[in-house]
This record gives sequence, C-alpha cells and structure tokens, in this order.
Amino acid sequence: MSRARGDDGDLQGVIDFVEDRVPFEPGYYNEAYLGRRIAARMQRRDADDHAEYRAILEDDDEEREALLDALTINVTGFFRDPDMWADLRPVLRDLSEENGRAGVDVWSAPCADGREPYSLSMLADDDDEVDERRLRITAVDISEEALDAARAGVYETTRTTDIGEELSPLSDPETYVEREESVFRVRESVRSRVTFEPYDLIRDGPKADMDLVFCRNLLIYIDSEYKGRLFETLRDSIRPGGYLVLGKTETVPPDMREEFEPVAKRSRIYQYTG
Repeated sequence: MSRARGDDGDLQGVIDFVEDRVPFEPGYYNEAYLGRRIAARMQRRDADDHAEYRAILEDDDEEREALLDALTINVTGFFRDPDMWADLRPVLRDLSEENGRAGVDVWSAPCADGREPYSLSMLADDDDEVDERRLRITAVDISEEALDAARAGVYETTRTTDIGEELSPLSDPETYVEREESVFRVRESVRSRVTFEPYDLIRDGPKADMDLVFCRNLLIYIDSEYKGRLFETLRDSIRPGGYLVLGKTETVPPDMREEFEPVAKRSRIYQYTG
C-alpha cells in the first residue's frame, strides 16, 4: 500500500538539501512553516514523499528556484492593512518636517515583490505634508527572484487579487501606476525613490541610522532561537527617535519593550527611544 503524500518522515532530508544547495537559511525558520511550504511544492510536483521530492530538487534548477520563492515570505499587497497606512501618515509627516533637507531614510525588510516600499513611495507623493523628493527607501529581500520582480514593478489583477482596490487609499491611483486592462505598472517617479538589494536580515546584520523600518509578518515564522537576534538587527538599524512597524500579530520582545514606545498600538507602530 502506498504511503500518504509527504508521510515518510524525511522532511529533514529536504531541509538539509535546502541548507546545502539553496541560498536560504532554513535553520532560522520554525519547522511547521518549512513543512507547509515544502508540502505545497510537493503537491504541485505530484511527489508522493519527501525522498521523491528531494530527487526532483537535485535534478531541476527551476524547482529549486520555485521552492526558494515559496520559502521566502512573499504574501503581500499594496497598502496591506489599510488602517496601518492611515496611522502611518502622521508619522511620515512628522519625519518629513523634522528632517527637512536631510530627508527620510526607510528600510523595508523583507520587501517581497516590492508592493510595500512602493506603497510608501506612493503615500508620500500623495500627501501634501510630506516632501517625497527627500524620501529614500532601501528595500531588501533574500530572494533574487523576488527582487527582480520588485524592480520591474509590474503587477496583475487576478481572481484573488484586485490591484485597483488595493490602491484605493490614494487620491488618484493613475498618477502612480499605468494600467492596461488587468496589468499595472508602477511609474518611474514612484520607483525612483526605491533601491532594491539582496540582504539576509540575520546574517548581514543591521543598517545604520534609519528613520523608519518596516519588518511586517516575518517574525511570526522565525524560530524562537533567532527572533531575539533578528530583533536586535532591527533595533540597531533605527536612530533614536526613529520608528519601527511590525505585522499586526507581532510584538516587541519583552526584554526590549522599554526601548520602544507604542505610537499606534493597533497598527504595531513604535518609536525607538534609544
């Protein structure tokens, strides 16, 4: 009798292969998350067990790329969680006024397909109280494929994704995207404020003197052993008085809460007090 799909107890064998042959650090992530993403790819490739799927990975460069894309955090959308973006407007206004000609430096990590940093660039341009010309956004991700898609800035409305509706927080979305039927292309004026680069948040360490850092919906997937180190990277990237935005189900670790003051608690926007 054949075994149930994926019920061969050799998930660790696939994880070991990923660690050796794929530019991804599975040890940072909890096993439940890795198991779900690998099982989804096994189903797509009709692999009956982990051993069969590992054999596919060994022979198929495209499947290794597809698995990397599945493992990296790529669930996103323009203006995901609109309440957060509404709460962010006054923060962005304050930073723009406070920094003046020096400008505002933002880090989006991880950026997935680019919709988060582009949302910020659009929001700044859409707000008369923000000087978008002095906004600099660094967007990073571990996946080169995700970064290539982000740089292109081309997105398509699908059965489950309505990009036109995602852009509804803007006063005039067509100022920021070119639309042709179901395809949306982010305009150069928006893309020019965003620089994309490969980055491993745990291995590569902090940036420096950021005014605003986004790290939304990553911590929930990270193994508890590495959460503290990742959060230290985020903290050490923010200048005193700067801001941190987390996912709505994420919080500041207990041992660091004295360093972060909630600005909009429901939206997980915090100010780093230093």
